[in-house]
Amino acid sequence: MKKIIVALVLFTGIASANSDIWNKLIKRNRIDYYPGIIKSLTSQGLYHTSVPYLKEYLVSSGNVKNQNFDLLVDEVVEKVGDRQFVLLPEKYLNTSNAPTIKYILAKKLLRKRRLGDARTILTSSIEKEHSMRPFATHLLGMIYSFEKKYEKSISEFNKCISLSTSALSDDSSKLRQRQLKINRDYCRAGIARSLYAAGKYSQAELAYLDIDKSSTIWPELLFEEAWNSYYKGDYNRTLGKLVTYRSPVLKYIFNPEIDVLNALSFYKLCLYDDASKIIEEYYKKYESETRGLGRILGRRKSDLKYYFRIAASYTQGKKSDSNIINSLLDSVLKDPAFLNLFDSYKRGKEEIDIIKRVSDRRLRKVLTTNLKDSLNLQQKLIGSYVKRTFKIAHSHLSKSFAGMSYLKLEILSRRKDRLYSGVQDFGKRGDIAYLQRSQKQYFWNFNGEFWADELGDYVFALKSECN
Repeated sequence: MKKIIVALVLFTGIASANSDIWNKLIKRNRIDYYPGIIKSLTSQGLYHTSVPYLKEYLVSSGNVKNQNFDLLVDEVVEKVGDRQFVLLPEKYLNTSNAPTIKYILAKKLLRKRRLGDARTILTSSIEKEHSMRPFATHLLGMIYSFEKKYEKSISEFNKCISLSTSALSDDSSKLRQRQLKINRDYCRAGIARSLYAAGKYSQAELAYLDIDKSSTIWPELLFEEAWNSYYKGDYNRTLGKLVTYRSPVLKYIFNPEIDVLNALSFYKLCLYDDASKIIEEYYKKYESETRGLGRILGRRKSDLKYYFRIAASYTQGKKSDSNIINSLLDSVLKDPAFLNLFDSYKRGKEEIDIIKRVSDRRLRKVLTTNLKDSLNLQQKLIGSYVKRTFKIAHSHLSKSFAGMSYLKLEILSRRKDRLYSGVQDFGKRGDIAYLQRSQKQYFWNFNGEFWADELGDYVFALKSECN
């Protein structure tokens, strides 16, 4: 990271350098000027360009207690995202009292499962009025859930919903509005997840239904709802939830475990032909593709730029030769976390044109170097996220094959028992008598198509053929 210090003044709307101050600062190399430099850069929309200065100020200035600097941190992190700062060592994040930095530190500690330390920071360092409070409350809810303190977690998630909703009425940017909506919906999901983890499946079912279908995160929650119905013993509703993934609007979802849960639900109803068909289709669809994905991960172990490039190319319509890679990228490109990372990168690239208009050659060179540092790291963050998605998918595929193989053997055993017992398959399939519904669910006539208001509301009407 460059340790050359630059003072900026505004001239005709474009940042330019004052030669006298420039020469003095090169000689003095004073860290004290960093907040002023960052402020000048952000005033011109150079948020990514300011990141190296902000990081170096945290690393070099010792104990940072400056309210104006705290406001600068808030502004930069909102525009750039927090992942560039999560990579900083804890000792440097600890030097700042900025609530946003404290939130980032707590997030880092949470990933390390240092729950107590993260909870202490979140409860003592971020005021109720601060813009990061809704996000901090979300983390607190997660921590209590991990600790199996489900009543406390639900209480925090309810606070998070209220805080996020209230903040939406403020005069904040479109970016922050989107972040708050996603945060609110994840807190609603957190309530359902806590109830599910506590074994309160009926309450969890109702909580999941409170999440609007227009939410960015709703498609991923359908799978959780399906598992919730499965543990309730309502296999028909599990099948109904999962059939929604056949809708064209959800074509981008990649989750091989959907097929496993489908087969398992048919198995629980003793509908062995249906379960066997799903298993056979799963092997045809994924067996060779899984080996191919494994080879890519093996060859590209540490090449984060490769994963960045294939994702960036995919956003421009360039597809891979691998069907499974294309399916994974379809899924990644809808992921809110990926979208935040990639949108931040695109906004960073827009800073190139601003820097080109800086008249002082020395200043332009330093700013260009800073921006390249930030954008290169952002590329690695995006590549790391894509690689992690691929690794998780490969792991799930491998586990799903193991589950399908076990289920296949169980079905053979059950069919053998049925043959020896002389039990015959049942005749007519499907009857409204086998449906279960809560006060938030209703009957809907299925006409063979998927409509937005029908998605997620399907339920099968199959009678169990178990003895």
